[in-house]
Amino acid sequence: MHPLQKPHIYAILLPFACLYRAGVTLRNWCFKRGILTSRSFALPVICVGNISVGGTGKTPHTEYLIRLLSDTFQVAVLSRGYKRKSKGFVLAQQGTSMEELGDEPFQMWGKYPQIKMAVDRDRCHGIEQLSQLTHPQVDVIVLDDAFQHRYVKPGLTLLLIDYNRPIFRDALLPAGRLREPQEGKERADIIIVSKCPEHMGTEEQKEWYDAIAPLPHQQVYFTTFKYRHLCNVFQPEKTRALESLSSEAHILLLTGIASPAPLISKLSEYTRHITPLSFPDHHMFTEEDIQRLTKVFQRLPEGKRIIITTDKDAVRIRNCRSLSPALREALYTLPIEVGFLNEKESLFNQNIMEYVRKNSRNSCLSEG
Repeated sequence: MHPLQKPHIYAILLPFACLYRAGVTLRNWCFKRGILTSRSFALPVICVGNISVGGTGKTPHTEYLIRLLSDTFQVAVLSRGYKRKSKGFVLAQQGTSMEELGDEPFQMWGKYPQIKMAVDRDRCHGIEQLSQLTHPQVDVIVLDDAFQHRYVKPGLTLLLIDYNRPIFRDALLPAGRLREPQEGKERADIIIVSKCPEHMGTEEQKEWYDAIAPLPHQQVYFTTFKYRHLCNVFQPEKTRALESLSSEAHILLLTGIASPAPLISKLSEYTRHITPLSFPDHHMFTEEDIQRLTKVFQRLPEGKRIIITTDKDAVRIRNCRSLSPALREALYTLPIEVGFLNEKESLFNQNIMEYVRKNSRNSCLSEG
């Protein structure tokens, strides 16, 4: 299916989608009219979010911002902490567990310990708490998955659109996967089409640009995933290049993410022997899951088999004590990073850095 064609929509659920639209439209109208209010803060706040549910690549793009900003500024990331077992505001520190933060925040904090990582369902309260930190003082806050959290008025908003699921061909929940009508994209400052093919042509990019129909002030970028070396989950120093996988390699692909399709497509470049073992997004692996994983793994030819998972899944599976030595030896994660098409990376970086510099605490004294 061409990405600009209409994805699958559950027609029988369209009446419920109409009711959902009415509720979301009323909420957005209340914010527009000032019945519900958005609050600004006296330091740079960057929002990374989407309109559709499921994976659009928010975490890799948030990590990109962390790498970009951390050398110059003290970065804090604030997330809701989906499926965490804690309440209220939690600031990551020594001894903080994955269950307290949630899998994605814990993953980011593990990779970038120099940042301040916090979770709070109430983003305004979370920003207040981070703003009060000292030694060091926070310079910029990145809000992960907060496009619909209208009570915060970010200084800069990045909206991600999945190349494989365009919002302008989708329907509202529960018939489709949209959290709000596509007109919500007008609140974004930067629109990023994520998960694009590495060799996406200029003609196809123009089709996307015309379909998005950005406002004059909005910038549009196209990004793809860059895959790094495979890394053993339990022995991080043990790595191997993707190119080392022979055509005879048998991959057991273990995922608990919204969309494993891009990963399957990438691994298919190296071998046709791929056995997906997929679970729902943010799935907490159980002992029964490990038993199932073991059975599937043992059916693959010895000496040619490998288990590949994602960074996010690796965070959750590390806690499973029943993993056998053989599974631990064979279990690798495939880290991903964001790459920009059309050599637009420097332009994007410049825009982000300029926003943070111009809106530092010394120059920005806004009040909600």
